[in-house]
Amino acid sequence: MSQKQFPTRAKVVIVGGGVMGCGLAYHLGHEGWGEETVLLEKAELTSGSTWHAAGQITHSTSSYGLGRMVDYNIGLYSKTLEEETGQAVTWHGCGSFRLAYTEDEMDWLRHTLSVGRTLGFNIELVGPEFIAEKHPFYNLEGVLGALYTPDDGHVDPSNVTMAMAAGARQKGVKIFRHCRATNITQNDAGEWVVETEKGTIICEHVVNAGGTYARQMGEWSGLQLPMTSMTHHYFVTEDVPEFQNLKEELPVIRDDKLVSGYIRMEQKKGLIGIYEKDNVNSVWHDECPWDYENWLFEADYDRIMPWLENSLERMPIFSELGITREVHGAISHPPDGNPMVGPAPGVKNYWCCCGTQIGIGWGPGLTRELAKWMVRGSADISMRDYDPRRFGSYANKEWQVVKAHEDYKLRHEIPFPHFNRLDGRPIKPSPLYEILKEKGAVYEEVYGFERARWFAPEGVEQCDHYSFRRNVVHDVVGAEVKAVREKVGIMDVTAFTKVEVSGPDAYALLDRLTANKMPQKTGSITLTHMLNRRGRIELETTMVRMADDKFYLVCAAFFEQRLLDHLNHNRAAEDVTIKALSAEWSALSLNGPQSREVLEQCTDADLTNAGFRWLSAQEITVAGHKIWAFRMSYAGELGWEFHMPDAACVDVYNALWAAGEAHGIVNYGSFAMNSMRMEKAFPGAGELTNEVTLPEANVSRFFKLDKEYLGADKTRESADEMEAGTSPWICAYLEIEPDGIEDGHGGEPVMVNGKVMGATASVAYGYTYGKILAFAYIKPEANVPGQEIEVIVAGETRKGKILDGAVYDPMSKLPRTDAQVVETA
Repeated sequence: MSQKQFPTRAKVVIVGGGVMGCGLAYHLGHEGWGEETVLLEKAELTSGSTWHAAGQITHSTSSYGLGRMVDYNIGLYSKTLEEETGQAVTWHGCGSFRLAYTEDEMDWLRHTLSVGRTLGFNIELVGPEFIAEKHPFYNLEGVLGALYTPDDGHVDPSNVTMAMAAGARQKGVKIFRHCRATNITQNDAGEWVVETEKGTIICEHVVNAGGTYARQMGEWSGLQLPMTSMTHHYFVTEDVPEFQNLKEELPVIRDDKLVSGYIRMEQKKGLIGIYEKDNVNSVWHDECPWDYENWLFEADYDRIMPWLENSLERMPIFSELGITREVHGAISHPPDGNPMVGPAPGVKNYWCCCGTQIGIGWGPGLTRELAKWMVRGSADISMRDYDPRRFGSYANKEWQVVKAHEDYKLRHEIPFPHFNRLDGRPIKPSPLYEILKEKGAVYEEVYGFERARWFAPEGVEQCDHYSFRRNVVHDVVGAEVKAVREKVGIMDVTAFTKVEVSGPDAYALLDRLTANKMPQKTGSITLTHMLNRRGRIELETTMVRMADDKFYLVCAAFFEQRLLDHLNHNRAAEDVTIKALSAEWSALSLNGPQSREVLEQCTDADLTNAGFRWLSAQEITVAGHKIWAFRMSYAGELGWEFHMPDAACVDVYNALWAAGEAHGIVNYGSFAMNSMRMEKAFPGAGELTNEVTLPEANVSRFFKLDKEYLGADKTRESADEMEAGTSPWICAYLEIEPDGIEDGHGGEPVMVNGKVMGATASVAYGYTYGKILAFAYIKPEANVPGQEIEVIVAGETRKGKILDGAVYDPMSKLPRTDAQVVETA
């Protein structure tokens, strides 16, 4: 087919010709779909947000997954892309510094250094003298140190995009410029119909790479894709006399505290980029104008002046120079700042490739993973943070704007562990929200729900206390854990996803989508996993059989839409009803050795092992309400979960609390829950990702080799690889010696004899055990119980060892504890 002949059918249609759309076209070509892919651009390639990007990219990221993508991007820009396509990309490998003025910033850099060591980056923490040697013109007053990443640089955004477009064409992708899409709908056959100014294309897969148009494009198809266009400034100065005779380009400076942005050379000029932390600006809340092309806004000096003045003070050689170019353009910001890359919610084969505020820095790695996801059925890097289904219907336009403003202001703030974004909340408070708030709850938001992290006792301020190190919260959480382990605790777990699957074929559908044996009897409970066709983990769910034809599924809050989509997209002719109950039902968890004594005061149900066995469910009456009680425990103690309509929640909680006061009952939150699940060696969402199979996740007890289900063949292949010793990694459970200061946050390197063998996934202090506990993906040969290891935490080496099982109640006797028999005379 010639470039001029407009197609009527294609396998994939990508709408949008910026760095994201062209990046996906390039990688789909490399995945073998090039001849079947069409890309449409309403104007010229790069004419939206891409062309005016500053084009920096850095290895300085404390995200393990994003770090893998960035490393790929830098290799692509600095060598591969130009060699492959013959198109110049104008790579400037000048390196960069990220400065620190406070100990909190230094702790951030130390953690980033640890992650960089895992990934094998050329990265080091340096002092002011070293910075001054490499960059003699920067005012380093107050600077404590910096992270130096010498392989960083910047690139021409248009050249990079044109090179990926050239590479896509070489693989057969057809690119049509000056061809605006006007509508995207789905026909009765489930195909996507893309209407354009040049004709209509019917395709199997459609991709929204619309940049600042992406949200309104989603509305064509009835989709709510939350993102808002924020405007960002950078300025180019006149020629800098001090730059004229330099033999090497100066490193990029990232000054998060004073400049809230970046400063670098632009040829022989200076470039200053600013993300102001106040009075930020958004545009096009309803619709980006369709004639937006190479569009810039007038500079708003009043808005950015405090940071611009700081930049001139930091770089005094710029202070007497004029500005030759003002760039003030729009960039998409999702509510949490992370890109929207993956399946759109509620529909099949509509893919998002948008919402990327740092398209040049992140784009190629993200689009490579999206191409794998589309072609193979799963990405090779965890995409949970970027999955568009992480937002629910609560993410309306008004809320989107509030959160985008918040995200922009946080762009150059310290990304503390568990950083809590407070604007636009509460969104979906549980029935207990105000009651628990009065009792000291410090909340976090998960899929719109408010969930208590911990409870502030008297004398501790009821707010987030941020640090990379232990602080007052450490001891508070320890007290909650101790109370649950020794007495009894109650937690509001309403945020869990709750889905009911019912109908004559409910069993059949779930049986072919889950790897474990199905619950056979009414009231039985099974923990199981749903996989994709690569055998990779989609999600973990607890399944309760409530009747012969009715099942109740519970999983992590942020997997709600993923669970619904997985069920709906993989159903065939089954007669089933799939209903989300999360917005209508609440849930509580009661745990601890005295939980039975508390519950028996509130119900007439037989709570003995004979009357209410471990891993079973019953309808019982509490406080006059019929509710479902599940005998199970994520804390590893004797305990129950209670699931009920919202109207029952307050009464049930009050009854349990009143009954528990004589037993020292406490409220506990997600931080304590996480520590206890780590002591029980229960893998969580950080371990059970789209990167791994069940054998690799080391949860082989939860799948049946002789069962047929989606992904079963790949699971068996993975099991064979594990047995043969050819598997790339396995999830190991390990302890790390504490130093009483910092416990780690994930992504740290795990080493044996000085060689990196893998990286931590989840890390938490085990209060009962007295050591740091972690899950880590490491090479299988290193996963030997008792194997001594080293883990770099905050840039320092710690000793540790591989464990062979849970450090707390390894035989799980406590949850199965029977009621005491009281003998009477």
